[in-house]
This record gives sequence, structure tokens and C-alpha cells, in this order.
Amino acid sequence: MDRDKHVDESWKESASKEKEIPAGQEAEAYAEQPPIEINFLNYITSLGFQALIFMGEIPNPITNEPEKNLMQSKFIIDTLVMLRDKTKGNLTEQEANFLEATLYELQMKFVDTLKKEGEALDSGGGLIE
Repeated sequence: MDRDKHVDESWKESASKEKEIPAGQEAEAYAEQPPIEINFLNYITSLGFQALIFMGEIPNPITNEPEKNLMQSKFIIDTLVMLRDKTKGNLTEQEANFLEATLYELQMKFVDTLKKEGEALDSGGGLIE
């Protein structure tokens, strides 16, 4: 039965091609990538990923190491709350639901992270140990 297995190793060729980009030509390689669509959902997603990175939930994409900066994570979550409040009535149903769900998930993860770290928030919203 093992002879029937097919392992897709095409990613290896792609990775080796990326390594072959000569120094100074990174900008050209970057320019060849398809543009990311700029819209509200992508913006909320990018802020959510940043908050998760600062909570240590996702490794920093540059260092590939987990980092924690809970104050920065809280700042991003607070920014999303502000965006929700300022855009109320101006979002599509999909955008409003996505923002609300993202906020809920990030806030729950943040509280869980605080509990794991043995930290808390003071009445002004700052972290206390």
C-alpha cells in the first residue's frame, strides 16, 4: 500500500528558488507577488494577527520566535474596539460580524494569557503584576 502514496514535494523547488534570489533583487521578487486586496476584512485580520503575535500565540514572522508584549497587544485590541465604535452603522453585516467575532476571540485570548502570566489589569486598563 505504501507504493500508492504520493508525496507532494513541489514546495521544495519553490523554496530553493527563493534562496537563489541574488542580493539586491529582493524588491523585484516582491514586486512579482500578486497584490493583497486592501479592504476592511483584511485590515481587521492583519490587526488580529499582530495582537496574537504580541500575545505570544503566533511566532514573530521575522524572527520565527514567540514574543510577548501584552501592552502592545492590548493597544491593538483597544484600537479594534475604537474602530468598532467609530464605524458602527457604516459596515456591512459581514464586516460588523467579523469585527465583533475577532474582538471576542482576541479579548478571550488576552484574558487567558493574563491568567497564565499571573498578571491583571488595573482600573485604568494598564497591566499590573
